[in-house]
Amino acid sequence: MRPPTLSLIEPRPAASRNQASIFIALLAIVLVVATDHVGVNHAGAQSPESANRKHSDPYDPFAQLDPWWPTPGATRIASGAPGPAYWQQRADYEIDVTLDDDQQQLKGVVKIRYHNQSPHTLPYLWIQLDQNRFRQGSDALETVTAPSLSPKISFGAMKSILASRRFDGGYRIRSVTDAAGDPLPHTDIGTMMRIDLPTALAPGEKTDVAIDYSYNIVDAKVIRARGGKEFFEDDKNYIYEIAQWFPRVAAYTDFGAWQHKSFLGRGEFTLELGNYRVRITAPAEMVVASTGTLENPDEVLTDRWKQRLTEAESAEKPVFIITPEEAETNESVRTQRTKTWEFDANNVRDFAFAASRKFIWDALGVRVGSQTVMAMSYYPNEAEPLWSKYSTESIAHTLEVYGRYSFEYPYPVAISVNGPVYGMEYPMICFNGPRPEDDGTYSKETKYGLISVVIHEVGHNFFPMIVNSDERQWTWMDEGLNTFLQYLAEQEWEEDYPSRRGDPEKITGYMRGNNQRPIMTGSEEILQFGNNAYGKPATALNILRETILGRESFDFAFREYSRRWKFKRPTPSDFFRTMEDASGVDLDWFWRGWFYGTDHVDIAIDGIQLYKIDAGDPDEQAERTRQERDREEATITEDRNQDLRRRIDWQPGLKDFYNSPQYDELKVEEEDRKSFQKFLDGLSSEERAILRRTTNFYIVDFRNVGGLVMPILLRVHYADNTSEMMTFPAQIWRRNSKRISKLIVTDKEIVRLELDPKRQTADVDEGNNHWPEKMVPSRFKLFKDEKKKNPMQKAAADQQDATDQASPEEKTDQQTEQGPEKGK
Repeated sequence: MRPPTLSLIEPRPAASRNQASIFIALLAIVLVVATDHVGVNHAGAQSPESANRKHSDPYDPFAQLDPWWPTPGATRIASGAPGPAYWQQRADYEIDVTLDDDQQQLKGVVKIRYHNQSPHTLPYLWIQLDQNRFRQGSDALETVTAPSLSPKISFGAMKSILASRRFDGGYRIRSVTDAAGDPLPHTDIGTMMRIDLPTALAPGEKTDVAIDYSYNIVDAKVIRARGGKEFFEDDKNYIYEIAQWFPRVAAYTDFGAWQHKSFLGRGEFTLELGNYRVRITAPAEMVVASTGTLENPDEVLTDRWKQRLTEAESAEKPVFIITPEEAETNESVRTQRTKTWEFDANNVRDFAFAASRKFIWDALGVRVGSQTVMAMSYYPNEAEPLWSKYSTESIAHTLEVYGRYSFEYPYPVAISVNGPVYGMEYPMICFNGPRPEDDGTYSKETKYGLISVVIHEVGHNFFPMIVNSDERQWTWMDEGLNTFLQYLAEQEWEEDYPSRRGDPEKITGYMRGNNQRPIMTGSEEILQFGNNAYGKPATALNILRETILGRESFDFAFREYSRRWKFKRPTPSDFFRTMEDASGVDLDWFWRGWFYGTDHVDIAIDGIQLYKIDAGDPDEQAERTRQERDREEATITEDRNQDLRRRIDWQPGLKDFYNSPQYDELKVEEEDRKSFQKFLDGLSSEERAILRRTTNFYIVDFRNVGGLVMPILLRVHYADNTSEMMTFPAQIWRRNSKRISKLIVTDKEIVRLELDPKRQTADVDEGNNHWPEKMVPSRFKLFKDEKKKNPMQKAAADQQDATDQASPEEKTDQQTEQGPEKGK
C-alpha cells in the first residue's frame, strides 16, 4: 500500500479537512501500535516478537513465525519444498586463461552464455568482480576499522596493513563484447559490473557475453584472501591457489532479484549453476589441480602418472601419483615451454584451480553409489609427513559420512590442496593450510586442525556448492549446516575427537556474553563471526537432533531438506519449513529462540515443596502433631528461661484445669472419630484406596533466567540410591516463559535434583542446576614474590656469565688486563 502523501490531498471544506485529520491521526496510531508489537532486530529487519503488556511475561516465544516468513506460492510452497513454478537461472562458461609465473598475473577471456529461465525480462546483467576488493579505494579497504596498535602489533600484521595499501589489485577489463564481437556498454560499481544489453533478454532466451580481463595475484600469506600466491624462498617457487578469478554472473532469484551486494571480504557469494569448459595455460613443469575432469591427460600427464592414477582407482589406501622425490626434483626445473590443461565441469556454480612445480600428488578411489570418486591431494614437501597420512583419507571419510546424512556426492573428483589459504572451498576442490614444523614433527592441534579443515572444506561441496544457498546474505546456511555435519564426521573419525564446535557446552561462553546479533543477520553485519555463523547454528542443530527431535526424526527431515534443494536455491524459511514438515513437529519456538534472538539458556531450580495426603483421621493427625512438636528444638529464649522463677509456681491458686495433667490439647474427642467414620462410609473403595496412599507430591519451581525456552531435563535422585531422568518438553513454558512449576508424584523420597546432567542444552550456569544447591568450587593459585635485580646487579651478573663462558686463554687475558693485584 502506498503511504498517504499530503501533496495529493486537494483543498476541502472544513468538515472534510477534519475528517482527513482524524483519518491521519488514526493511521498514525495504527502504525505506532504495529511498530511497537513487531519490534526490530539487530539486523534492521522485523523481529518476530509479540508484545503483551497485560501478562507478566510480555512475549510469547511460541507465537508462529508464518507472518514473518515469505508467503508460500507457486515457486516455494508451504511445506518448504520447491513449488510447481520454481525456476532458477543458468550460466555456462568457456574460459581461456594464462598463469604468468614471472609477473604473478592472470590473463584470460571468459565467454558466458546466460540463460534467462525466469518469468522476467532483463534489460541488463550484473557481473561479480570480486578481485576489485583489493583495488585501492575499494569499499572493502575503506571500511576496514582501525586495528589495535597499542601496546604492540606483530610484524605480520604490520606487513599486511602496509601491503594492502600498496598492492595494485583489481580487474583490468580490456573489453566486454557480445557474440558478434561488438562492444557492450558496461559500468563498474565496486565489486560489481552492470552490462547493458542492446535488447532486453526475454524469458526463455539466452545471450552471450565475452570479457577480456587480467589482474595481479595477491600474496595470500601477507594479505588475507580466499585465493592467491605463496612464495618459497629456498627454491624460488610459488604455489598458486586461484579462486574468484574470473568475472562471474551474479545470481538472480525469485526472492531477491539480483544479488549485487558489494563484496567486502566476509559475506561470500551465491552463483548460478552451469557447465564449464576451462583451458589453463601454465609453465610446462607446473602441475595443475582443478575443479572438473581433466580432458587432455595425454598432453599434460606422463605415462607413469596415468598408470598410477589407474592403480589408485581400486587401491585400499592413497597412492602417490607424483612422489615426494619427483616433486623435489621438479622444483628446480625451469623452461620457457607452457602446457594447457583442459577441464570440464558440469552443473557447478563456480570453478577454482591450483598450480605449482612443488606439488606432490596422491589419490584414492572412493566408491560412492554407482561411481568411483577420485579423492586427491596436492601439497609440497613442506607439508610432509602430515598430508600424505591424513588429507586424502579425510576427503574419503567426508564423502562417506556427508553422503549418509544428505545425498551421494555427484561429482567425479574431490581435491584438497595445501597452500597459503588456511581453509576455502570451491566445487570439487578446496584449499587447506596446516603444515608440520620444519623438522617434520607436528602438534596434536595441527594434526586435528588438518583433518577438521579438510572435512569442513570438502563438506562445503554439499552446502553450499550443491544446496545452493546465498552465502552473501545468510552465512549460517552453509557454514552452520556444514559445521554441524563436520561435527558428526569428526565423531565418526575416532573416539574422543577434539571437536571445536558442536558440543553444547562449548558454546556457553559465547551465549552468555554480550556483543551479539542473531544468527539471522546479514553476513557483513555479523558480530563474533565464528561463534555466530559456525558455532551457534551447529550447536542448535546438534541440540535439535539429540534433544528435541531425536536422531531418527531429525536425520529423516535433514535428508529431505538436502534432497529437496539439491542443485536448487533454498532460503532460511525453506529450511525451517522443511524441517517441520518432514519431522511433524512445530519448531517455531526453536527457530525463534536460537536463530532470531540472542537470549541464552539458563534454567534454574528455584525451590521444591513436599505435599502428602492428609486422610483426615483425627487420631493420626493428633499423633503426627505430637511427634512434630516433640522433635522441635527449643528456642534460644526457652533454653535461657529454664531456671526462670514464674509467678504461677509461688501462687498455686492461679492454676486451673488447663494447667492440670488432665488437659491435653491434642486429645481426640469421640465425636471427631464418629465424624471421620461417617466421611469414610461415604467413600467408594477406590476413593478409600486413594486416601490411604502414602505418595509424595513434590512441586518443583523452575525459573528461566536466560530467556531462551528449552526442554527441562531433570535427573531425580531418591533416598534408595536410585535415580530417574524426566524430560518436560519446551512447551511447558507456553503460558509463562519466565517461571513454571512441575508436580512430581512418587512413592520414593527425593533427596537430590539436577538439571541437564548430560550438558545437552547449552545451559550457561551449572551452579543453579542443583537442589540442594551444589557448591561449585573456583580455584586460585599461590605465588611467591620475587625481588628483581636492579640494573647494577644485572650488569655484574652478565659480566660473571661472560667470564664463566670464556676459554682458559681468554680468562688468562682477562686476568692480565685486570692487573697484577687482581690477577693473583
